[in-house]
Amino acid sequence: MQHFHSLDGLKLEASHLAFGAFDGVHRGHKHLVEQLVQGAQAASLPSVVLTFFPHPSVVLRGRQPAFYVTSPDEKAELLAGLGVDVVITHPFDVEVSHIRAGDFIRRLVDRLGVKKIVMTEDAAVGYKREGNLAFLLQVEGEVISSTRVREALRTGDVARAARYLGRPFFVTGKVVEGKRRGQLLGIPTANLKLWEERAFPARGVYACFASVKGLRLQAVTNIGFRPTFETSESRPTIEAHLLDFEGDLYGQELRLMFVERLRDEQKFPGVEALMAQIRRDIEQARGILLDS
Repeated sequence: MQHFHSLDGLKLEASHLAFGAFDGVHRGHKHLVEQLVQGAQAASLPSVVLTFFPHPSVVLRGRQPAFYVTSPDEKAELLAGLGVDVVITHPFDVEVSHIRAGDFIRRLVDRLGVKKIVMTEDAAVGYKREGNLAFLLQVEGEVISSTRVREALRTGDVARAARYLGRPFFVTGKVVEGKRRGQLLGIPTANLKLWEERAFPARGVYACFASVKGLRLQAVTNIGFRPTFETSESRPTIEAHLLDFEGDLYGQELRLMFVERLRDEQKFPGVEALMAQIRRDIEQARGILLDS
């Protein structure tokens, strides 16, 4: 898969194209991409996905950080896994928003030799979204969309988010040094630093799988402000206790795949009560992850 960040310098003789936000690469997106790839392969042509960054609603409506279900690189990685040959993450700004749909489509045809176009349910190109086509796919009577994925994350319903996505929701970040409280208590945690605009689940405790150093491990992840210790963080921390693992992970890239929410974040009367609950969380997570 080739990943480009503009149309500049890109020239294809012919291709099949899909365009849209593709944030999260959920089940609706996968259905469309499968059609794109199958059609392109049948015609012996490359399959191309064009998406925008920043998301148009961030530029035009001022959406705040913690918005994106996937980063541009994660999105490209997931699309490549579906067989897409070329991903174009096209820059989006106010100037681009004023390009008429016909003009933009003509540019795509000129640069990519587009023979066929398919679109996501939230896709539109051109001034005031004049180039628009609805694409609907339902799960349990609900239309799948990146907006619904974000709604599920805001309530901590990672199981529902996974049903929409067709895979567990994940976040990827670098392990950074924390307060070392977990290590002192005998339950060390990996503190994750995320891209600031990356969406993540609501405050709470979750059963997860962790991927680091080529290993797949079980984990219990806490998202929140650690109220038992009366910390003063302005942004929730994400810290994962990796089960049956010992080692130094500082500076490593860690991916957490969320399987199920265990409980809300709580303030306990003391460390002993907290530790007792963490031990219960670990046993509950083992049971859930063993069957996943």
